[in-house]
Amino acid sequence: QVQLVESGGGLAQPGGSLRLSCAASGFTFSSYAMSWARQAPGKGLEWVSGIYSDGSDTYYADSVKGRFTISRDNAKNTLYLQMNSLKPEDTALYYCAKVSKGGAVYEYDYWGQGTQVTVSS
Repeated sequence: QVQLVESGGGLAQPGGSLRLSCAASGFTFSSYAMSWARQAPGKGLEWVSGIYSDGSDTYYADSVKGRFTISRDNAKNTLYLQMNSLKPEDTALYYCAKVSKGGAVYEYDYWGQGTQVTVSS
């Protein structure tokens, strides 16, 4: 049974930083690309960033490029998202997502419950 459990969200000031983590279980983590997605209040799901199974390639939405960094530790079955220079528009529920086999980084088949990120002064 696939499980994805996000943590690390919270309240940050504009310009601040947060680091999200996602603990994965129930599948061979090192064999799948993974992504982060977010949903702001009243808006649809937005893909944020993706990473290949071995971490060799990373991808970012234009809205976060240069500010967010995705990484993974396959030995710990954990996905990370380092978020710097946070903006109020980054406020959203952030989801960790497992990419479907052979799919693009925005094609998910499982995701977690999400962790809330609020950026406000």
